[in-house]
Amino acid sequence: MPGDETAHDDRTSALGRVVVVIPTYDEAANIAWIVGRLRRARPEVDVLVVDDHSPDGTGEIADGLAVEDAQVHVLHRAGKGGLGAAYLAGFSWALAAGYDVIGEMDADGSHQPEQLGRLLDALRDADLVIGSRWVPGGSVVNWPRRREALSRGGNLYVRLLLGIDVRDATAGFRVFRRQALEKIDLASVRSTGYVFQTDLVTRCLRHGLTVREVPIEFIERVRGESKMSGQVAVESLRRITQWGVRERVEQLRGRRHGAAAAPGDVAARR
Repeated sequence: MPGDETAHDDRTSALGRVVVVIPTYDEAANIAWIVGRLRRARPEVDVLVVDDHSPDGTGEIADGLAVEDAQVHVLHRAGKGGLGAAYLAGFSWALAAGYDVIGEMDADGSHQPEQLGRLLDALRDADLVIGSRWVPGGSVVNWPRRREALSRGGNLYVRLLLGIDVRDATAGFRVFRRQALEKIDLASVRSTGYVFQTDLVTRCLRHGLTVREVPIEFIERVRGESKMSGQVAVESLRRITQWGVRERVEQLRGRRHGAAAAPGDVAARR
């Protein structure tokens, strides 16, 4: 209904300027489709495509979209440097351009632009909002049981190891307030792969920021090839293990010397 769209626009305008960063590598079959859906669902929101020199021509397609729509922007990178590196480049661009809210989502349609409003509404009293598969009301579509078990188990492992109360710390459908990204010091982030998502949510909690999760329906891609594999997942868990053990040792050392509990001991607020 037109009235509903106006209400959405009013709520978003209260947050300031919003941009959603979409990293791409070989997403020629999806990029125009997903950008079109996002622009129709949230016409007040800008889009930044960050392309890692896709050999299938994704970057050129994105350039064409930008020519046709002034709210679509494209950032070209020299080569495939990892998901985290692409997001860091996009976040830096968005902060320099003066955006107040910076979002992130996949290019393959697994994150539904029509559900972005849920995240933006929740950001009114949060610093970071995560579109979560594993909170009540969240779901996945077309996933084999093995992959669901891997994701659920991986997130449980993250919660136990890092001591954070986030059900879907590996999720990639998010919105940040610019102040949150500025506070966690993006220049010091070294994560480049899928562990990047866990890194950023943990940094937010360590700095005492408010993290909320809202339920989404995650749909497995129907076009193109997934960049996630068992090997990638295992490598991410290995990196999280190394990182988590180091964090715990540092916390124990601090407490042994009478230091206050680390900000990470504060549970995420939903």
